[in-house]
Amino acid sequence: MHSVLISVEEALRAAIDSERLEGMASAAMEREGLPSAELSVLITDDETVRELNREYAGEDSTTDVLAFSLREGEEFASPDGVLQLGEVIISYPTAGRQAADAGRLVEEEIEHLLVHGVLHLLGYDHAEPQEEERMRARERDLLAAFNWRDGL
Repeated sequence: MHSVLISVEEALRAAIDSERLEGMASAAMEREGLPSAELSVLITDDETVRELNREYAGEDSTTDVLAFSLREGEEFASPDGVLQLGEVIISYPTAGRQAADAGRLVEEEIEHLLVHGVLHLLGYDHAEPQEEERMRARERDLLAAFNWRDGL
């Protein structure tokens, strides 16, 4: 059983299909072999993402997606056996700009960023070329499984 909590800034709620995002996140976790996991997702504005990026990554700029893992550091046992993955935070305005640049809908960009963030929480990275290719390939596989249009 997977649990996904989607939180959306009030002004953005009408633009977000939370049920679809919950389903995609759950399916991604299942396809990655997690029997039971919890994940939080926040869709917010550039300023909130910039503040978090500055505070936790030391970068004073906005970005499209941040992933904060609860699996790093000391291991702790969950009383119910559910893996606490962490939180994915997506900037809606940045997603909108990227979607326009790529010629796709902002909803598609949000979905891509969600999968990207979940993969980060599962240990994927793109700091090195080989890591990036591995992560991008997995993104393409997962998005294809969700009938997401090709175009990464």
